[in-house]
Parts: sequence; structure tokens; C-alpha cells
Amino acid sequence: MTAAPRRLLGALLLALAAVALTATPATAHASLTASTPGDGEVVAAQPERVTLTFTEEVALSGDSLRVLGPDGEPVHTGEPADLGDGTTVTWGIALRPGLPDGTYTVVWHVVSADSHPVSGAFTFSVGAPSATSVDIGSLGASGQDGLTGALYDAARYAAYGGFALLAGAAAFTLCCWPGAAARRPARRVLRAGWLAATAATAAQLLLRGPYTGSGRLADAFDPGGLADVAGTRTGTALLARLLLLAAAAGFLAVLTGRYARAHAAGAGRAPAGLTWGLALGGGLVAAGTAATWALSEHASTGPQTTVAVPADIVHLLAVAAWLGGLVTLLALLRAEPDGPPVPRAAVRRFGRLALAAVAALAATGLYQSGRQVGTPDALVATSYGRLLLLKAALVAAVLCVAWYSRRHAGRLAGTPAQPEAGQPEPEPEPEPALVPAPGTSPERARQLARQRAAMRAARRRTRRDADPARAGLRRSVAAEVAVAAVVLAVTTALTATPPARTENAQAAGAAAAPQEPGSGSVRYDTGGGPAGQGTARLHLAPGRTGENTLRVTLEDRRGRPAAAEELRAAFTLPAESIGPLRFTEPARTGPGSWEFSGVTLPRPGAWEAALTIRTSDVDQVTVTTTLTLP
Repeated sequence: MTAAPRRLLGALLLALAAVALTATPATAHASLTASTPGDGEVVAAQPERVTLTFTEEVALSGDSLRVLGPDGEPVHTGEPADLGDGTTVTWGIALRPGLPDGTYTVVWHVVSADSHPVSGAFTFSVGAPSATSVDIGSLGASGQDGLTGALYDAARYAAYGGFALLAGAAAFTLCCWPGAAARRPARRVLRAGWLAATAATAAQLLLRGPYTGSGRLADAFDPGGLADVAGTRTGTALLARLLLLAAAAGFLAVLTGRYARAHAAGAGRAPAGLTWGLALGGGLVAAGTAATWALSEHASTGPQTTVAVPADIVHLLAVAAWLGGLVTLLALLRAEPDGPPVPRAAVRRFGRLALAAVAALAATGLYQSGRQVGTPDALVATSYGRLLLLKAALVAAVLCVAWYSRRHAGRLAGTPAQPEAGQPEPEPEPEPALVPAPGTSPERARQLARQRAAMRAARRRTRRDADPARAGLRRSVAAEVAVAAVVLAVTTALTATPPARTENAQAAGAAAAPQEPGSGSVRYDTGGGPAGQGTARLHLAPGRTGENTLRVTLEDRRGRPAAAEELRAAFTLPAESIGPLRFTEPARTGPGSWEFSGVTLPRPGAWEAALTIRTSDVDQVTVTTTLTLP
């Protein structure tokens, strides 16, 4: 591979890796909206079972739902049971009878319908909270964290990028310039795309078990775990993708073999049956490969799936035709000094193909955006919405660059007299007569070698800059590729981010959930970024007039215990003009949990609890919720 294609492919992978490392982890697409008992609830008598309700369909295994006693020992019996009634996604697990009073911990780990693992933990108490309980922070680790999650995310992005290169380069060759099949730069893009997509898909299949389960890389080669993965919808999609890529290998062999030889031989065209067979077969393989994503990720869940899945297939094919075609065109343009120029007609055909791809990309993207976002406010209020806005801005930027490319393409000079469909690679020019004589010292031989390399580079630059329109086209297409690579990276990051509709459903469920007397929850944002955002849960025990203990639990956006440097609480009873009653210096009782002792509230009613949370020297916020005392 020459230096130019290597730098090009390296830049694409670097852009994908940068977004992979900075994007929000794929931790929660289905969300827990309600539970019985509720988080932090104190019930008078032991319930028969614990139930959890989610925003969308989830898959559970035998140990996906556990209930642990104050001593950390399991207190549930049997396996989780589906208790949904067709309108809700509810799962439950039975408890052993005769449990003593105390604090119990519910730990759950499921896989959402769009293939992403979801986990969490919460507590409830029977009779009264106990002095001991399980540390929730020790239960939060899961496969999507750490090295396993990073490797799986990297494989996901590499699979997207490889598919875009493979399908886009094939579309450019068949639709824009058949002669590209006989050119080394185009063949390298095709092969690099196939290798990246195949290796990344195989890696996803191996890592899927640890990613959704234990998180241990050693489990990637466990035969039992692989069999379990193969029985899931995502595992089936990955296996189908590998089979389709195997079929694509045969397609590539014909495209870069018989089809390329037909053009390189000077005939100017391949047999019509061969061309139509490659176009039809390649199109079916590409559409089937795109369907393995559409049928196992966001498009397969939520409303209007019968429309969303085909729209997602078209969206992925449009991204591939645009980005993969751009990379192929750039590789060919960069190789022009060492080979025949890309015909002007081929550049114009790709311009029309890219325009159609962008139109399809915009139409399907707008539909999916409306489906996954729901309300205009969610565009700025959720991570998914903000990523969509970023993607739209990047697409607008690349369209501006594409306008300059079209201007340069319109100024291209005609190509030399040769079959436009393709031609053999040119014979290399003779080397300059800078050959060391016998007996030349090694230092002199190295000097002559450097001079020969410098002269070859100078000739390439001279030929490259001989046509200003082509030089400008190369620069503008390179800029298009750079921005389009980031567009693809943002697109893949969207698959790892909870849809805005999911976040909205979770918030609505939390707001609609009835609060126990003396209990409440409120979201907070101290202004310090994601580390300063989460939910504060407050509970007064015993929850009646007189002296109480205020328990405060802070959770981050992923339901994990959150840290704070300082907490202060103040209570006001507006109906009787009592307060504010201020309380400071709580005792830390565990990760993300504190207790204010001696909270004396003299009257029943709806008390406004103002909680001040400080997460750093400058990041602080005061949030208010209502705690009702009977």
C-alpha cells in the first residue's frame, strides 16, 4: 500500500477511534421506569415478589435479577418471570417467605432490545432500615465498562467503517468508473474495507458474551458463552453478517479479477451479463449486510419498526456510497502522478451518485430523528439530540466543501486518448542515471539513493500540479473525506447513545411514580459536566412528625453512586410559614449515600426540602423536592 492510501485509511480509523473513546458509553437504551417496592421505600410487610418495569423489551437470563439480604446472601427463589400485560414490560422474581426486617438490595442486569446491556441496583427496607446492607457501589461493574467495553466499541466502529469502504468502493467502481477495478488504489480500498468489516464482526461475536455479562476477556473463547450469544438476536445478526461478508469475498474476487481484466485488456467494457450480475449480487449482499444492523439496533425498537428498518438500511447504504466513494476517489486522485488520470466523466458520475446518497441520507435521517427524538426540546436536552445536531452541522459543512469539488470537477481538462472504461497500469519511468559505480562507498550509495528518491518525488509533484483543476479537486475531496469520516464516527456514536425518547420515557416514569410519605427524588446538575449530573433521592425515617433521620442517595446518569464534597439541607413548610430549618454536616454511610441525624419537623404537611449539592470548589446547585409527613 502506498503512503497516500495508508495515511488516508489511518486518518479514517483515527477519527473513528477518537469518537469511540469520547462518546457516551453504551450503557442504557432500555431504562427502568418503575419498581415494586420502589427505590428507598420502607414497606411494613415483606412483599411476595420484586417487580421491575422497563421502557422497552429486554432479555433476561437466570441470574439477571437478584435480591440480596442485609448480609449479602440471596433471598429470592426461582428465576425471573415475565409479568408484562402487553402494555408494559415488567419482570419479577419471588422472595423467600419469612424474611426478617432490614434493608434489601435488588441487582439487575438485562440486555435491551437494541442489543445494549443495561444494569443497576437499588434498595428497599422491610419494617425499618437495618444497620447493615450491601454496598451498591460494589455491584455496579459490568461488561460494558473497562477494557472489554472499549474493545467492543472499537470493533463496532471498525465494522461500520469497513462496510462503508467496501460497499462505497464497489459502488464507485460499478457506477462511476469501471476502469477503477484494474487500478491498485481502488483494489486496496476494497480489500481494506472487507478485512476491517470481517475482522471487526468476528471480534464483536467473540466479545459479545463478556460485553453483556461478566466483562472478563477470557470468557470470549468460552464455547458455552459463544453458544448462548448465537441464540440471541444480536448474535444471529453477527453470524449472518459474517456469512454475507464471506459472499462478498466471492464478489470481490470477480470484481478485481475477471471484471478488472476485461477492462485492463483494452476491451473497454466487461460482458453485460457479468456487469449486471455484479451489480445485482453486490447490491443484495450490501443491503443484507446493512440489514444486520437495522434489525438488531435502534431501528428495530420503538414505534413504526416496519418503516424504520427499511429506512435504516437505506441510510446505511447512502453513508457507504458517499463516504466509501469519496475515499476511493481520493485514493485514485492521489495516485494520478504514477498512473492514468481519473476521467472527467467518472468524477461527474460520482458527483451525481453522491448527491443522490446525500438526499437519501437527509430524508432517512430526518425520519429517524423525529422517531427517536420525539420533541424539539429533546434536541438540546439529551445527549442523543445534541449528537444529531452535531451530525447535521457536519453534513452541512461537507456539502459546502462538495460544492467546491463540483466547481473543480467542471474545470477538469479532457483525459488523454484512451478507453475511458480503463487501461493497464503504465510502465514505470526509467530510473535516473544515478547508479553507484563499483567500489562506491556505502555513504555515497545512500546519497545517490536519496537523490533518486528526491527526483522521483519532484517529477510526481510536477505532474500532479500540471492541472490546477485536478490539484484543487484533490484538495477539496480530501477535505470532504476528513469531514465525512467524522460524520460516520458521529453516526456510529449515535448507536451507542440512548435515544431521546428513552430518556424522556424514563423521566416521565420517574415523575409519574407515586412517592411514599417522607420520600422524594429530584434531578440535579451542578454545572460541572457529566460528573455533576444525576438524581438525588431523599427519605425521612421514620417519616412522621418529630425527630427523623434524612437519608440522601446521589446517583449519576447511569444509576451509579455519585460523589459530592458537601451536602446541606433545609426544610420549609409554606402552608404554616415554618422554616427554613437548616441541617449541615451529614454522616457519610456509603458510596453515594449520607444521613442527616436529628432532623426535627414539628408539623405534618408538605415540607419543601432544599438540598444543596457541591461537587467541587466552584460547581454547586440547590434543588428542591417535596416530602410529605402524615
